[in-house]
Amino acid sequence: MGEIHIQTDQLQVVPGLVGGFIFVLGLCSLITKERLFLSETLLSMVFGIIVGPQVLNWMDPSRWSSNEYQLTQEFSRYALAIEVMIAGVTLPKKYLLKEWKSVLILLLPVMASMWLVSAAVFKFTFSISLVHALAVGACVAPTDPVLANAILKGMFAESHVPLRLRNILTAESGANDGLGYPFLFFALYLMRLGGGKAIGTWIYATWLYQVALSVLIGSVTGYICRKALRYAETAGWVDKESFLSSSITLALLLVGVCTIVGTDDILCCFVAGNSFTWDDWFRVETEDTGLQETMNGLVSMSFFIYFGTIIPWHSYTTANLLHPWRIFIAVLLIMTLRRLPVLMASYRLIPAIRTWQDALFAGWFGPIGVSAVFYSIETIKQLDMYEDSNGGRVATIVYPIVCAVVFGSVLVHGVTIPLVLMGKRVKTTISVSASSIWNQPGGLGLSAWYNDKRQRRQHHGGDAAGRPDDEAPGSQPPPEPAYLGPDTGLAVADGGPSSSLETGGRHMRRSRNPNDTLTELAPPAAASDDLVSSLQPPDSIADDGGLFMNARRNISPGHTIIFDR
Repeated sequence: MGEIHIQTDQLQVVPGLVGGFIFVLGLCSLITKERLFLSETLLSMVFGIIVGPQVLNWMDPSRWSSNEYQLTQEFSRYALAIEVMIAGVTLPKKYLLKEWKSVLILLLPVMASMWLVSAAVFKFTFSISLVHALAVGACVAPTDPVLANAILKGMFAESHVPLRLRNILTAESGANDGLGYPFLFFALYLMRLGGGKAIGTWIYATWLYQVALSVLIGSVTGYICRKALRYAETAGWVDKESFLSSSITLALLLVGVCTIVGTDDILCCFVAGNSFTWDDWFRVETEDTGLQETMNGLVSMSFFIYFGTIIPWHSYTTANLLHPWRIFIAVLLIMTLRRLPVLMASYRLIPAIRTWQDALFAGWFGPIGVSAVFYSIETIKQLDMYEDSNGGRVATIVYPIVCAVVFGSVLVHGVTIPLVLMGKRVKTTISVSASSIWNQPGGLGLSAWYNDKRQRRQHHGGDAAGRPDDEAPGSQPPPEPAYLGPDTGLAVADGGPSSSLETGGRHMRRSRNPNDTLTELAPPAAASDDLVSSLQPPDSIADDGGLFMNARRNISPGHTIIFDR
């Protein structure tokens, strides 16, 4: 009779933990994403921290391989390759050609500014040399496509962020991940070679070989695969499953090819994805399948569960350079200075970013994530490979610093939208409450009392003894208004001439002086069905209406109420 064995090894436990978390999160995904607006990556990272070695110790990647850095880099490499391929595929027809100016400005001057600002922050905070700070700053300069997709997809983004803004941020996050190589290797070559030799090597080895060759490989491969897939689909050779997965398999192919020849595989995958859907055919055929969103969710949640388990908490101690207060200041400065100021200063030069509200959104939501982890390990790999004596300190601190910045970015950007919406709802509640007190139906509100008092002072003067207007000698008590009810919408003062007035159902009151104008009071409370229908946004809302484009304002006399969808 066979024995029953219970497996407790982590390699058997981890799939159950990851799969169970993703399944449970999927059961309440509409609540977390569409009502609470919580980021899946934030929840995944928190779950990874809980099950990681610092808390429950159910997942410890250091036990899975003798080289944890290599495992992390390969995981991040394939996650980035799939994400940038999805980013390239989801862009509209010939997007890079149509928006070349916006993309070029974001990839060169804006990204260079982000690199230099990040380097300045690290130099100031950790008291390291400029060259070392440039290497660490290059790791956090790119915006991350994994976290960017979490922000630019979903009901909030589709309802409040214009499509042109979502497209340009997607293009930037996909392209600048690959362009992180030139900034990183510029600092590495300065440490290794120094002076003019470093610049010469940087130009031909990085720009001409890694970047230019990657763009060429991606463009040609994407074009050939698009033509081949189009022919196979027309001839009836390809089934639906293979057709939908073709972009993912293309990403895996390019990672293998670029790794062999030593080029920039991340940039190559993005260019290939855009070339693959250059004529918009593949994007249109797959946009209703949900495959891209499904792959994005699985990849992002899986990686950030893993990331939560590998954060080097033991490195943040008071005994070394990475003092907790230094880490906190560095993360705070990176979040506020790295991207937002340069976007606010240069958005007028970027055609796709039209207003300062667009620039504020694009400047704040420049997340740091998987690409930063990938480049930090690439930095350690390059320094160990060539045994640079000048880079020993960088190899020690770059990974903990980058992990702290990524943690801060996931946390801050993950709670920004819920906090903003919570603040808007509180503001709306206070505005509605104040308006209801001021404009209470039936003439009982403060607005009616204030208008009545002002009119009495204006048209009835007091006597020399300071008596009130109503008690002045020889004055007659003014007639009280007689309301005819909400159905007629008329109110005629007793003793005054009657009149007929169409008011659309609002209470109207004639002032105490028959020669005065009519004063409009607040309308009666609307029925619940009418109120619900009045909150619906208009159908003809232009996509280019700007940030928070579906916000609608209903203005009534005497007060303003802002309704948010």
